[in-house]
Amino acid sequence: MTPIEQMNWMQVERRLETDDRCVLPLGSTEQHAYLSLCVDNILPERLAREAAEPLGVPVFPVLPYGITPYFRGYPGSVTLRVQTYLSVVRDVLDSLYEQGFRRILLVNGHGGNTPAQGFVGEWMADHPGARVKFHNWWNAPQVWAQVQATDTNASHASWMENFPWTRLEGVALPDHEKAPLDLNRLRLLGPQELRTYLEEGNYGGRFQRPDEDMQAIWETAVLETRALLEEGWAQ
Repeated sequence: MTPIEQMNWMQVERRLETDDRCVLPLGSTEQHAYLSLCVDNILPERLAREAAEPLGVPVFPVLPYGITPYFRGYPGSVTLRVQTYLSVVRDVLDSLYEQGFRRILLVNGHGGNTPAQGFVGEWMADHPGARVKFHNWWNAPQVWAQVQATDTNASHASWMENFPWTRLEGVALPDHEKAPLDLNRLRLLGPQELRTYLEEGNYGGRFQRPDEDMQAIWETAVLETRALLEEGWAQ
């Protein structure tokens, strides 16, 4: 099994003798309207596991806190400072490198974590032989094409994040479509102003679509992520 919690250190050591790949999901604990506060943790971790499972590549637990200062007005949303976050990512990558991992896929579930995308280039320059891919799964080319083919009005906390494994039992969802919000305005608002403007937290779109639509997107995401593990590692 590929989840690291189902391996002991001796099994990891043996695995490293023949394969230096691993996956680290990056998440965030933050508001997602009527969905779980852990949407951005659930999705990248589950995706990483399904993508890596047939390849036997170890998947580490999701890093559950990210950079989300704009959602501080919503209870349950937890943010790290950029400097803190990059320090944590650095320490994790340093540990993986020291133990022999050289090809590392970061499956990112939260747009606010993008400072790490620029950081990995710096990190690789200081770690000869290391290759790190940063994968925003939700807007990767194939997934985003599938989302847009399904419904062009899709954004944070809307239908596009509403999978059976991110919705909450007993929570009723609105049955209407929310108009897209002004992202340029959003970026200028403080946490409390943002909450007033966003209300429940959906950035725009319906709150739910049929599960067959979501399954098609998910299957695309799994295959696109798996391909990153299988191909394109410069030697």
